[in-house]
Amino acid sequence: MNNRQISKKSVITRHFDWFLLILTLLLSAFGIAAIYSATRTLDTNVNAIVQTVSLVIGAALAILLCFFDYEQFKNLIKPIYVFCVVILVLVLIIGTGEGEWGARSWIRIGPVGIQPSEIAKICFIITFSYHLQIAESKINKPLTILGLILHLAVIVGLIMLQPDLGSVLVFVFMFIVLLFVAKISYKYIIPVLALGVISVPLTYTYLLSEYQKQRIDVFLNPESDPTGGGWHVIQSKLAVGSGQLWGSGYLKGIQTQMGWLPTPYTDFIFSTISEEWGFIGATVLVIALFVMIYKCFKAAQRSDNTFGRYICTGVGAMFLFHVFENIGMCIGLMPVTGIPLPFITYGGSSILTNLIAVGLVMSVEYHNKPRSAIDVY
Repeated sequence: MNNRQISKKSVITRHFDWFLLILTLLLSAFGIAAIYSATRTLDTNVNAIVQTVSLVIGAALAILLCFFDYEQFKNLIKPIYVFCVVILVLVLIIGTGEGEWGARSWIRIGPVGIQPSEIAKICFIITFSYHLQIAESKINKPLTILGLILHLAVIVGLIMLQPDLGSVLVFVFMFIVLLFVAKISYKYIIPVLALGVISVPLTYTYLLSEYQKQRIDVFLNPESDPTGGGWHVIQSKLAVGSGQLWGSGYLKGIQTQMGWLPTPYTDFIFSTISEEWGFIGATVLVIALFVMIYKCFKAAQRSDNTFGRYICTGVGAMFLFHVFENIGMCIGLMPVTGIPLPFITYGGSSILTNLIAVGLVMSVEYHNKPRSAIDVY
């Protein structure tokens, strides 16, 4: 009897991914420190406090979700998808943020702001993973592919109406990665890629709003509007470069502390970190983020069923795009889209979404079935 209990305990210990949990908590704590530095000129600690409270709530949800069997979500696929659509419709009706950011992306309930597109990412990962699982045996049939496209199109279409191009790109990237993992035929991939390239000028001309076009124009040539749209990118690159090897020191970044770097605790928090912690600090942060992403893809590889594999892959793809886009826009390699840096950028909705996503990955790891006769329950 004792041997059986020891075996059970060893299985539970092995499947609870302490490393992933601790890594994400450390990243989040570092993010709070960076937010505190970036908001000192505001003479308030409310941003750091909100982020800390969101971290505590998100960490608790991640741990609870780990012990919840993710396969139970299969019984809730329709309600989850309906909920996703409803909140995206709701933000179009009562949402705020249009005047400041050019997109109606937030629902305000008193002092609390909720960004439905962040919540929708989790809903999409769960529902689309299940859709892929039940369709994988006929993944290369045209009607199946059409159904998968419609699954995405409803969500993306509602987000485009806000409009929030950055979030749309995240969903499209997750969609492409998941289809690739599901082994969709190249006879579909190549034409779609070609169509995507051809549609770029049409999308720019007819689908993008004026502020989105301006962001792309500024990305291609920031100096064309150095005191307007290009100001963000120019100051961001100055902050990154001024950090040099070791940085100017915590709380001592000139661009950040003098208020020259726009939105230093949201869009350009990586620039704040690069300025104060230098190339070494920024590199350590990037390595930590990619280790976290690697853990998600590794969990997908170890999953004992395709539903779990797709969930972990979707989470890893989401984090991967966020990291590339956010860091890329801070150093002038990608257009500014407002995509947050996972666990670092200020935002309660963002950090809650990220920690819930980590909880999903941990749930897949925790509920893997034993792989040998030795691992018994």
